Amino acid sequence: QVQPVESGGGLVQAGGSLRLSCAGSGRTFSSYTMGWFRLSPGKEREFVAAISASGGSTYYAESVKGRFTISRDNAKNAVYLQMNSLKPLDTAVYYCAARSNWWPIGKGPGQYDYWGQGTQVTVSS
Repeated sequence: QVQPVESGGGLVQAGGSLRLSCAGSGRTFSSYTMGWFRLSPGKEREFVAAISASGGSTYYAESVKGRFTISRDNAKNAVYLQMNSLKPLDTAVYYCAARSNWWPIGKGPGQYDYWGQGTQVTVSS
């Protein structure tokens, strides 16, 4: 079992950058696929990016490809989301989630077993 805890959210101007962190408790953190999702008012929870347990495979939503980078450091039980060229449309609560398998690629919230409490990202125009 793993319990994700997000941090690093905040207020940033359009075009700016933020790095979100997700700390995972438990000795088996390195065995989990990790994903980032976001939720904004009036919308459903949206997949952002996922990374395999080893970090060797990643997958991104089209809306963030080329701007966001997901990475992990299993020695620190941590996953990161580097967000560059931020847009007001990126404003949302960002959640970190964990699941046991990489395949099929987890783009749906229902495919993840463990969730963090979320961190707010606000991008001003």
